Amino acid sequence: MRRLLARRMKFHLMGAFFVSLGCAALYKFSVAEPRKRAYAAFYKNYDPMKDFEAMRATGVFESAPPK
Repeated sequence: MRRLLARRMKFHLMGAFFVSLGCAALYKFSVAEPRKRAYAAFYKNYDPMKDFEAMRATGVFESAPPK
């Protein structure tokens, strides 16, 4: 029974480290990278002035009345 806690704790700490590393990698490649690609694709052809004029025409802004 000597050093039982130390042996078990070493095993569980290493296991927790590898599980957390796996979760971080899973999140990075399944959530973060596709999100970055989606934002890059959106802003590649995004025209903010065209979007502003469309919102202005619908009357979204009080300070910029529709023409």
